[in-house]
Amino acid sequence: MQQVKRMDDGVRLRIQFEDDLWVLNQMVRPGCKVGMMGYRRDQSTGTEASGRAKSADRKPMWIVLDAETTEFQPFTDNLRIHGIICEAKMDKGSHHTHAVSPRDEIEITWLGGIPETDRNLLADSIQEGGRGRVAIAVVESDEILLFEIAQHGMRQVGDTFTLRGGGKREAKSAEVRKEFLTKIAEQASKAISADIPVVICGPGMAREQFEKYLKETGVGHRTLNVPTSIGGRSAANEVMREGTADAMLGDFAMAKQAKLIEEGLKRISTRGAVAYGQTELERAAEQGSIETLVIEAGLLRSELFWTEVAASVRANGGQVVQASADHDAGEELMGMGGAIGLLRWTLE
Repeated sequence: MQQVKRMDDGVRLRIQFEDDLWVLNQMVRPGCKVGMMGYRRDQSTGTEASGRAKSADRKPMWIVLDAETTEFQPFTDNLRIHGIICEAKMDKGSHHTHAVSPRDEIEITWLGGIPETDRNLLADSIQEGGRGRVAIAVVESDEILLFEIAQHGMRQVGDTFTLRGGGKREAKSAEVRKEFLTKIAEQASKAISADIPVVICGPGMAREQFEKYLKETGVGHRTLNVPTSIGGRSAANEVMREGTADAMLGDFAMAKQAKLIEEGLKRISTRGAVAYGQTELERAAEQGSIETLVIEAGLLRSELFWTEVAASVRANGGQVVQASADHDAGEELMGMGGAIGLLRWTLE
């Protein structure tokens, strides 16, 4: 995300990466005005009585919407902003949809200026921008999982590659496992872009063989090989929580969120300095004991209560981390009500 211009009541941005669309989806809501280049059919060129013939010319113009709703699909370049045209050369008062993609420029204004919550999220996005994505390959002797890691989400790439099941005893042989790992390395090299580094992890030695075969494909992926205590999807989460792949993942917002949420869960299990639930978090905020508040970004914008809690945390020198629910740690956060506070001291 690149800030092109700052205004008294808003900001003009250039979208650089798909991850920026997640940030925009959080920031744009009813009450915003959103402007960008778009197209409208020129009614004066229509051949039908309504003036809206399909053959009418589509003219480019700057269109500003009173935003109503958004549609966003993670891991795509598809963000759609729906609203009513309030500024344009034609069709004021009509419905319109901005389809926002990387390389677009978009201008957002708020009545009274950009809210602190959005200003902080935008600042983090600008600072984190440009770090690309990372793949995680969880490798076992008879099963391989591929995941794509973005700033604010994790998804599995393709199906699970497996030799399990079917009652084939020969699947246990070293020769068959070698053939399996070689084949999946070739498939993975095609599924993962050459500029995306790959963290290869797993509980056994098969990950080292897989790394060798992946390099032999000649695609040129940068790799990092780390051991985990478990396999499957849990291994990918362990890599993010434990920091064993910080050389590649340390700057990712999602990895930071996973570590903080894991720390919160550990403190809960030991009755440590942690708070969750509205009642506890409100009391902790009033005492100024919240050092870090991790809160799902949408929840932070849904109720005035959470906005006030976050403002109190910042006023007392604490940090507010706006988390995504599009990964396993985020789902755990939602299971605790969507917010957790790491405290400076335990509540009385």
